[in-house]
Amino acid sequence: MYRVGLTGAVASGKSTVGRQLAELGATVVDADLLAREVMRPGSSACARILAVFGDGVFAAAGAIDRAALRRIVLRDGEARARLEEIVHPAVGELRARRLKRASSSGERIVIEDIPLLFEAGLESDFDTIVVVDAPRRLREARARAARDWTARHFAAVEASQLQASEKRRRADRLLCNSGDMAQLESAVRDLWKEISAAARERRSAPPPVRAPARACVENG
Repeated sequence: MYRVGLTGAVASGKSTVGRQLAELGATVVDADLLAREVMRPGSSACARILAVFGDGVFAAAGAIDRAALRRIVLRDGEARARLEEIVHPAVGELRARRLKRASSSGERIVIEDIPLLFEAGLESDFDTIVVVDAPRRLREARARAARDWTARHFAAVEASQLQASEKRRRADRLLCNSGDMAQLESAVRDLWKEISAAARERRSAPPPVRAPARACVENG
């Protein structure tokens, strides 16, 4: 089974790339969706979060208010570490089960969408790593428009992650999402062809494509 790690800078369009790859036939394991599953109402992780953070991070019907929880951990590194101690092992177990199921089903390629792939030290898990990026000013504009973030919130989230320039440096394949949707769809189709060829040939990675990087480095 050929494993591809998909990650990227904040508001780069990584999740959109993941959805487009799924539409092209890829099996996609989304770490954010796994986190939502392990934190569902009634789960052991949900109960532990309540014990640590109190009912102020809960919305109606016992669901976790992810935005409220995010605000806490962005300003408090100790709180973030406590949350990670609760959530990361549970997500890791669920991820392993999904991968085992994919392998048992004979899946040839699995794309793992993991926002904090580098931060979690998971590079060695993959045959190749794809980083999605865009100029910082464009990513901030997207976050403010689509997620209703303030400039301060965007900056805080950006600061909590590995720098975009370092993610680009570590990438096997850089996909620059600085154009329109048609351009992104074309780039994703090309990416899927490269991944499929690499999986057939069992190369360690598709050849890095660095030409678009110039459009991704503006302002970080």
